[in-house]
Amino acid sequence: MEVYVEYALAENFCMDFCLLYAAKKITKNAAGYGRLCIASALGAAFAVLFPLFNLNGAAAIAVKLLSGGVLCLAAGRFPRLSRYIKFTAAFFVFTFVLGGGLIAVFSLAGIAYSEGGGVILSSVPVGIPLFCAIMLVAAAKKFFSKFLSKNIRTQVDCRIYAGQSQITVKAFFDSGNKVFFRGSPVSVLPEEFASRLTDVSRIKTFVSVHTVSGKGKLPLFTAEKVEIHQGEKVTTHRGVLFCVTQSGSGVAVLHPYLAEA
Repeated sequence: MEVYVEYALAENFCMDFCLLYAAKKITKNAAGYGRLCIASALGAAFAVLFPLFNLNGAAAIAVKLLSGGVLCLAAGRFPRLSRYIKFTAAFFVFTFVLGGGLIAVFSLAGIAYSEGGGVILSSVPVGIPLFCAIMLVAAAKKFFSKFLSKNIRTQVDCRIYAGQSQITVKAFFDSGNKVFFRGSPVSVLPEEFASRLTDVSRIKTFVSVHTVSGKGKLPLFTAEKVEIHQGEKVTTHRGVLFCVTQSGSGVAVLHPYLAEA
């Protein structure tokens, strides 16, 4: 089967993006779409150049596995090695499942295909429409989450443990909160509550945030444990990051990742 370079680049880019996006969502990684695009472009270039190496057997498998690890390293944000391992494992699982599924479908349907860089290329486009479908779903999810966050903000009871003290505050999940610190999501706690948990004046770690008044830095602390009470359901998170704001809103703003976890 004759395959054009530009088609191979587009198909591999879309396929790699879909696989990396799936790994990002399943592992709750904080990486942005820019990182995924850069990694996908690297993967597409590798897939086109790989046949020129004339590698076979164990050498080819080793190079493909190494390239997958590099793609994952470029695509995600990993404050700890364990998160990189989970992300990479998810990427390879999705790759094997999708590749095996496509080969089975093409074989049963009698569709011609070829393999390149660990991605299946066929006369029937797969990666490009799959990419468009994922982008449509992501855009719709973002639109509705923003719409709902502006119109429906369900308050929950949040019990925060830090040091030898604990407090219970009202809180809500805000999908507009995009603050991360070294790959970990950051929630927001008014100073009136934080002062009862930890001495804010002694905090030496700060996180950059963007607010309506501009860009600034807010003190950051780690709560040993956070219990979120939603009716009879109680969800517990450990090692939750909070930045401290002087806002007197009287409620905490929880990162949306805590709702998804």
